[in-house]
Amino acid sequence: VQLQASGGGLVQPGGSLRLSCAASGGRTLSGYTMAWFRQAPGKEREFVGGVLWSGGQTSYADSVKGRFTISRDKPRNTVYLQMNSLKPEDTAVYYCESRYLPGALTISTLARSYDFWGQGTLVTVSS
Repeated sequence: VQLQASGGGLVQPGGSLRLSCAASGGRTLSGYTMAWFRQAPGKEREFVGGVLWSGGQTSYADSVKGRFTISRDKPRNTVYLQMNSLKPEDTAVYYCESRYLPGALTISTLARSYDFWGQGTLVTVSS
């Protein structure tokens, strides 16, 4: 599966952005876990949130709970990351990643668990 993330940009603190991740490759995402990770300069890639494609269960990092929301559009094979109340510390390159694990009941927070990822999209939160 090929992933393409988009929607990043420059936003002021307290603002909002919606990132999109379109999956292509001619197959359904049934059985996939889709996740968002981010990497700030000089830091390791960290888990932001994820969704089990089939059942819709979501999981979020503590740092974004209550501010970020993941959703999916099944017909369009697209997952979204709605980011509200953005803070300067949210500044990073955001990556969409996928993992094929049918029957998964939990969402891994480890980047090495994921099989595919696309080019990231830069989010800059600054006044």
